[in-house]
Amino acid sequence: MNTRTGNFLIGFRRGWSAWQQDLSGLLRWAKENGLSGIDLGHDADAIGHLVLEAGLRIGSVDLKEWRGMISPDPTTRRQAVEINAAYIERNAALGPLNYFVVMLPEQPELSRAENFGYMVESFSQLIPALEAARARIVIEGWPGPGALCCTPEGYRAFFRAVPSEVMGINYDPSHLVRMGIDPIRFLREFAARVYHVHGKDTELDAENLYEFGHEQPPTFAKPIPFGGMAWRYCIPGHGQVRWVEVMRILAAHGYAGMISIELEDANFNGEAEREQQGILLGAHFLAGC
Repeated sequence: MNTRTGNFLIGFRRGWSAWQQDLSGLLRWAKENGLSGIDLGHDADAIGHLVLEAGLRIGSVDLKEWRGMISPDPTTRRQAVEINAAYIERNAALGPLNYFVVMLPEQPELSRAENFGYMVESFSQLIPALEAARARIVIEGWPGPGALCCTPEGYRAFFRAVPSEVMGINYDPSHLVRMGIDPIRFLREFAARVYHVHGKDTELDAENLYEFGHEQPPTFAKPIPFGGMAWRYCIPGHGQVRWVEVMRILAAHGYAGMISIELEDANFNGEAEREQQGILLGAHFLAGC
């Protein structure tokens, strides 16, 4: 399965539900339904070869140790770099890989500037291992507790501090929409650094935005699953993102990666059949973009 614009392969990110833990069944289901690849978690060294033997592509794998890379303790940072470097080396036989990470600090209560310095130091030390394995870091901008590299300011500052081309972006427009950042403008600025893409969208609820705003938690109401009070993550085509324009920009900048459906959608997450339907509906929508 490929996108109409750009002819990009379409795959999905492996989730946490029971049916997705049966790897052989999951890979068989993916192939039977025309999906081209899969994003893996922290276990690529154990199962990555099975994905390749099944004839599928590996879109990304999770970096092994995240928070230790942004720790105020120098010993913790050094150990995290060593753990990640060894993991990257073990996976080199799988071919060039994208290593997915969210820049979550060990102590989010510290100042962002302080944690930024620890991040720059650690990821700079990881460059030799990445270069030796022809691998790259792909940073997703999920705005979790204390997360760095979520906004244009954060990404821009990081790429100035660590200019190596092995440092890149996992473009997930759903997080940008949630934060009120124009995902198209962001992509135009950073397209050259986008090495992997998540097919995930965000639906905005104008009525709830009026009712609750952005600043105060609700007194009685509950947040939307996989969302907040006035937004929720959803499959491509059910939200705000202009996906055809996303494909055009990626194609114009020579993007050669995959688009991976990341299923976080209250309308589909849950039972196996619903999740399979959600992944495939998102994939088929992108195939028409």
